[in-house]
Amino acid sequence: MQKTLLLMLLATCTTALADEAYRFEVTPFVGYRMGGQFDTEDSNVDIRLSDSASAGFLVNGYVSEETEWEFLYSNQQTTARVTDALSTAEEVVDFDTHTVQLGGTYLFEGESVIPYLALTLGGTHVRTRAIDEQSDTFLSGSIGLGLRFLPSSRVGIRLEARAYGILVNSSSDLFCRTGPEGNVCAIQLEGNLVSQVETFAGIAIRF
Repeated sequence: MQKTLLLMLLATCTTALADEAYRFEVTPFVGYRMGGQFDTEDSNVDIRLSDSASAGFLVNGYVSEETEWEFLYSNQQTTARVTDALSTAEEVVDFDTHTVQLGGTYLFEGESVIPYLALTLGGTHVRTRAIDEQSDTFLSGSIGLGLRFLPSSRVGIRLEARAYGILVNSSSDLFCRTGPEGNVCAIQLEGNLVSQVETFAGIAIRF
């Protein structure tokens, strides 16, 4: 009888440990980011970002059964195509973004498949390079919808679609050129919201 009770207690403790709340979840991911257009003071000039691969990682921390805090890092290396409606010339500029944001995640009901909503806010550092290299940092935010597939309590798969908004200010010199008399802004940006969408898949590891 005592042996049976001991085995039952051991099984209960093992189950409890397996179901114990994780402290952190780390998710390296690869994805694909689409969209992005800059407004300029010259209505004839069009600046559009090319769709390209992206990569990064997420760190989530357990708060409750329904909520987590979230840290996001995402990088995209792509090109910006600058076209002028008054000419046939097109300039291709290397365009590199590093996004760092902090926020939270709300988990909906689920066991092996868990839907979730994520909201984050932070900054996006942008670097362009044509003749000269220019860089700037802008306020940015994102909202994501995704699914977590958890075949075990410690390892799973995370699929997500996330929309980004980058708040660009009109004083930015991202597309300026250095001339003999100093910086010359051939293209003056207007303040606007640059929107992008990223889809990604990652391996979620819980600790």
